Amino acid sequence: MLNWDEFHEDDNAVAEAPAVKAAPAPTTKPETPQEEARPEAVAESRGSYQVAEGDRLARARKSLEELDVAAGLEELEMGAARIEVDDKQMINARADLNQLVPFKYEWAWQKYLDGSANHWMPQEVNMNADIALWKSQEGLTADERRIVERSLGYFSTADSLVANNLVLALYRLITNPECRQYLLRQAFEEAIHTHAYQYCVESLSMDEGAVFNMYREVPSVAAKSAWSLKHTQSLARPDFNTGTPETDQELLRNLVAFYCVTEGIFFYCGFSQILSMGRRNKMTGVAEQFQYILRDESMHLNFGVDMINQIKIENPHLWTPEFQDEVTQMILEGTELEIAYARDTMPRGVLGMNAAIMEEYLHFICNRRLAQIGLKEQFLGAQNPFPWMSEIIDLRKEKNFFETRVTEYQVGGALSWD
Repeated sequence: MLNWDEFHEDDNAVAEAPAVKAAPAPTTKPETPQEEARPEAVAESRGSYQVAEGDRLARARKSLEELDVAAGLEELEMGAARIEVDDKQMINARADLNQLVPFKYEWAWQKYLDGSANHWMPQEVNMNADIALWKSQEGLTADERRIVERSLGYFSTADSLVANNLVLALYRLITNPECRQYLLRQAFEEAIHTHAYQYCVESLSMDEGAVFNMYREVPSVAAKSAWSLKHTQSLARPDFNTGTPETDQELLRNLVAFYCVTEGIFFYCGFSQILSMGRRNKMTGVAEQFQYILRDESMHLNFGVDMINQIKIENPHLWTPEFQDEVTQMILEGTELEIAYARDTMPRGVLGMNAAIMEEYLHFICNRRLAQIGLKEQFLGAQNPFPWMSEIIDLRKEKNFFETRVTEYQVGGALSWD
């Protein structure tokens, strides 16, 4: 770390350095008093201070004289009228995207504020107990280890896929500034989640290559990742733009795929498995990381549902019976993929659950996702066999089941260990 003495030493070094020789003074005077002094003359008058080459300055000034638009994505129209709330839309808006206010969707801004209040970092979680348990020969059963490895394997890349979709596809196509503000916050949270999985893998001294490449080696993990990726490909093309019923529906498919399925279904088997392990006082550090992540993901899901429903309100022509049937099939596909993942990760009963119980839970989750976007439930009578999961997700204030104190939901560091 530098101190003030070191700064003074640097100053002395500069003072002792040989001065740059100034350019020779001009031999003739300018023809008129108004003639601009040459760079050489300015250099001489200022000692060792050298100005930029005259040709470079001339090119820079000429470029600035020709500047009449922003060097960004949109033209800068000087003197344009200030935007009105009614100018704003979720997609295909003509309003200036750089003007955050006036707000049209207060719910989007509030979610940005709530997400910011939920800030946390992986290193805040104490992993010592997990390290000791993981290294112990008798600490965990083979089935429990399988669950931890599969969960970290899927999630370590799944949140990267979500972040890529946000940055490469959605952000450009959502034309509302307050929603974009939340998308930026969500992208940062996805980075934190990937960091958290890496932190868990590193803490437990797991095979990093095997874990992070699992989405290309384990079929049940690869199938979920492949399903999500196919819904990013078209939107990520530079020439893709909304503005027609076909392209607007393609954007809606992406929103359903990532919010209702990837974050709304694909995460729930792994989350419930790890949190169930934490409730049994096993791998409590990993479980605490997942508890924070689930809190964030619940907000991501709710934000995505609000965006989908707002687009439906503003563009009712997109929500045709045929498209509703297609979306229903998408959510059913996601449910089947997650059931297959549950069977792979739980070939036998473990942690008070098994694949059959998980299947009913995922049918219950599927019904909720369909209902949230106004579609008919497909598994009538399906119940939630894990009511404690709803308590974690739904309550603003919750009892931290790893400890005995009650914690505020919105404070990131409130769950840290003593």
